[in-house]
Amino acid sequence: MLNSILHLRALVARHLKLTDAHRMLLWAVVVGFLGALATIVFRDAIRALQWLVDGRSGSLVALATSLPWQARLVSPALGGVIAGLVLIGAKRLSSRASSDYMEAIAIGDGRIPVRFNLLRSFSSLITIVSGGSIGREGSMVQLAATAASVVGRLTHFDPVRLRLLVACGAAAGITSAYNAPIAGALFVTEIVLGSFAMDSFGPLVVASVVANITMRQFPGYAAPYEMPPFPAIAGSGVFLYVGLGIFAGIIAPLYLLLLDQSKKAFTKTDWPLPWRLGVGGLVVGVLSIWQPGVWGNGFSVVNSLLHDPWTWSAVLVLLIMKVLATAATTGSGAVGGVFTPTLFVGAALGTLFGHGMNAVAIGAPAIFPYTIVGMGAFLAAAAGAPLMAIMMIFEMTLSYEVMLPLMLASVVAYFVARLIGDHSMYEITMKRMREADERTRLRETQMQALMKPAETVLDIDAPFADVTAMFVKYPVKFLYVVDHDKRFVGAIALHDVTAMMLDADTSHAGTIAALTHKEFPVLTADMGLSDALHLFLTHPGERLPVLQSTDDRHLLGAVYKSVLLDTYVRLSSPEMADSHA
Repeated sequence: MLNSILHLRALVARHLKLTDAHRMLLWAVVVGFLGALATIVFRDAIRALQWLVDGRSGSLVALATSLPWQARLVSPALGGVIAGLVLIGAKRLSSRASSDYMEAIAIGDGRIPVRFNLLRSFSSLITIVSGGSIGREGSMVQLAATAASVVGRLTHFDPVRLRLLVACGAAAGITSAYNAPIAGALFVTEIVLGSFAMDSFGPLVVASVVANITMRQFPGYAAPYEMPPFPAIAGSGVFLYVGLGIFAGIIAPLYLLLLDQSKKAFTKTDWPLPWRLGVGGLVVGVLSIWQPGVWGNGFSVVNSLLHDPWTWSAVLVLLIMKVLATAATTGSGAVGGVFTPTLFVGAALGTLFGHGMNAVAIGAPAIFPYTIVGMGAFLAAAAGAPLMAIMMIFEMTLSYEVMLPLMLASVVAYFVARLIGDHSMYEITMKRMREADERTRLRETQMQALMKPAETVLDIDAPFADVTAMFVKYPVKFLYVVDHDKRFVGAIALHDVTAMMLDADTSHAGTIAALTHKEFPVLTADMGLSDALHLFLTHPGERLPVLQSTDDRHLLGAVYKSVLLDTYVRLSSPEMADSHA
């Protein structure tokens, strides 16, 4: 079979004379199809395991509601222990650090260990079915990316193209999980790759479209959320969503901080992995005694918020409990995603904001528009990807009316969250944010930030013996000369002093002024990297003096060429260039 595929690929390449870019589009079709199948298999596995355990399948919240409180308490804890045991077995199979698809795409070679990820997905399956408060999309995307990695390795893709193929698989997985092909491509582009180069974006779009077409051929295809028609927003009413964006932008970093602190708290316990996951599940079980809605990823609850009347107090209680349940599940080390739970948090915040607007008689009586926009705004702030969030909600609603308030709230939420700090659901996004900030800081670096004390400084009236003594003490090519007010006069070159001492004529050996080069290149305290680098390129020395300004010639220190070049290399590194693209 493999030989036939390779032979067919060779025939197509020979007769059609396809470039690498064209061939990647064809392979994106294959990966898009496989990504959709991987998603379908995982969904069916959830239903099958639910049926085996309880004799029925469907909404986890409905299942939790029908169970006695004792079962709600025990089920997530027991599932956590079993999921932890499976993870221990998985870790014995592979110690690779790049098993996550994001790492394999961004910093790895595109190779994802298969058996390891199959066991991780099985662990996630157990956590989901037993009621863990975690998203199922994480494992769906991981399986789709793993399938793409297998295809690329079997067909001998080089690392660069293999990474792109795995990215296509991830895009297909997101598309299949949410039936949102544009958002699927943008998710990988904006969050994982961090650039919109057409050579990579094109295959991602193809894989996403093929995955969506494939999903449509299977029974049960439907939008994940049953969105009501979005009402038209008139006049200044759209600016109310700016307040929603600010609200979401403030809460998102706090939400992510809680998730991070929960993970650190569980890690510090040094408990065995099954015990940690069991305790995390027990927290979910305890919370579900009072609120069964904390089970699962929050899909059914969001649909209820969109269609059913909720009091603000009921939404607030559910929101607090759901966030605590998600923090306990993810913090304990359970495998899964937080994408869908994050959408729930955004929907709940939007609902609360809508109640607040109605309480002060602002805006329309309807609450659900704020629920819909809240999902996008909070996702944009939490994921650090406003464009993806906007397109995700648009594809879910297929409503043009939602775009104006959604765009406004999402962008505001993103920048408010960035103002508070570099936070994201994904470590790769946080790394890219830090690199972008570092790049900006380096670009704005002035010489006063790089300079060191200029130790080789002589007064213009100093005896000539000080010149030779200083050259002996310091391995430099130039000494700096200042007047009585410490203003820079010029520099003395080592080769001039050496030539004079070898010359029989030493008539001017007693004066420093005669040896001083008045026309000597200097830096100023506020000079930028580019101008300083230009001066260094024409100067043979290892450093240059830094003056206060062109008018104020007080000597402040010196900048070494090695320090300047190190800063410039860091600014021009491929990682930072990618983060700024």
